[in-house]
Amino acid sequence: MEYLLLGFFTGLSLILAIGAQNIFVIEQGLKKQHIFLVCFICSVSDLILIFAGVFLFHFFSQYFNSIIELIFNIALIIFLIHFIYTKIRSHNKTINFNKDFTNISALNISFKTLAFTYLNPHVYSDTVFFLGNFSKNFLLNQKIVFGIGAGIASFMFFYLIGYLSKYLSKYAQSKTMWRVINIFIITFMSLLTLFILVDIFN
Repeated sequence: MEYLLLGFFTGLSLILAIGAQNIFVIEQGLKKQHIFLVCFICSVSDLILIFAGVFLFHFFSQYFNSIIELIFNIALIIFLIHFIYTKIRSHNKTINFNKDFTNISALNISFKTLAFTYLNPHVYSDTVFFLGNFSKNFLLNQKIVFGIGAGIASFMFFYLIGYLSKYLSKYAQSKTMWRVINIFIITFMSLLTLFILVDIFN
């Protein structure tokens, strides 16, 4: 139980930081677009990466060098620029949150969710590197329990913000409110892109 709670609170403290992936989940919740699917992909991906870190930390620390990190950073920047561009194009469009969005391709949403997850170097630093390094001296059974605890934190967090956003979407009905949300998303993603660029050249 001790290692389960340790894993839960450690994982939760890492995932609480606002990032591109969390913003995307919140937006999908507000739009009511395949929320369960988005939260499921994010949660399962976290679980996979957590256990990759827990069991293969030494392997990843040897092979995940600066060149591979640079490739991930460039891929993420390209994806973020495309995402910002599409948000700017749709900035003046009216969003009807009562509309049924189920006709939007689940495959399209899945690919976008996977991109926000696996093209984000911070996902690897939090799950593979930090949690892997943190638990490297644990016994095998302690590693498993620790990983389960961190995984539970991810599932709880993503489904909470996804469905809480869906509930709060009724308070974001106006075009003005959606513009404010859109401006926040564009600004945050732009700052994140800038931060990654600065990090590359430093």
